[in-house]
Amino acid sequence: MYRYFIELAYKGTAYSGFQVQHNANTIQAEITKALKVISGIDFELTGSSRTDAGVHALQNYFHFDTVSSVERWKGIKSEKQLVYKLNAILPGDIAIKSITLMNEDAHCRFDAISREYRYYIYQRKNPFLEESAYYYPYTLNIELLQQAALLLQSVNDFTSFSKRNTQVKTFICNIIESKWEIDDDKLVYYVKANRFLRGMVKAMVATQLKVGRGIISMQQFSSILEARDNTKAFFSVPSKGLFLERVGFDVNYFGK
Repeated sequence: MYRYFIELAYKGTAYSGFQVQHNANTIQAEITKALKVISGIDFELTGSSRTDAGVHALQNYFHFDTVSSVERWKGIKSEKQLVYKLNAILPGDIAIKSITLMNEDAHCRFDAISREYRYYIYQRKNPFLEESAYYYPYTLNIELLQQAALLLQSVNDFTSFSKRNTQVKTFICNIIESKWEIDDDKLVYYVKANRFLRGMVKAMVATQLKVGRGIISMQQFSSILEARDNTKAFFSVPSKGLFLERVGFDVNYFGK
């Protein structure tokens, strides 16, 4: 059995998320269709980091298994050629970056040690940012935002920042880094953790923005975290500002 990792990037605007769903177009569905066109085989793909509807990714992964190496597929002489052919079939908002042969026991989800997200906000109207950032024309206290971001690093139970009906065994996440940055005319929230819950980054952003505007105090923000109750948090920021930037593996994981 041969196991391959697919590294990809995508603009999530037109998709109902990363993982395949009934009666909805997803990133996984598009990759599966493209692979079948080339190989004639229906592959079962395993995803590294599930992103919700409308969320973008600069880097994400799938892996799939095949009984023969891709070089034995008709018309395919190398992994690089498979990348080229997949990109020729896929829509313009999905790009395959690489395909790598791995060990049979490699797992793109369970072996990943970190995920990094950025959420982009702009406060002056800009038509070129409309599809990739959140227009939020309100005065924000950056110092309070930084305090809230730092507080998130000091806790590990994020029940309050997880959507309901999520099938997880634990709400424990280890936040490695959490901070606000200024990037030209954009305000950016950056967060890195070992794992994220469903809707977690958007909830963290939305609730921190309430702090930045003075709608809730730092004490109230802390209480929301401690409550472990997602009805206390805020989730109302659009997906279009959220980017999965990187999925991290051990330094020598890919043999480089």
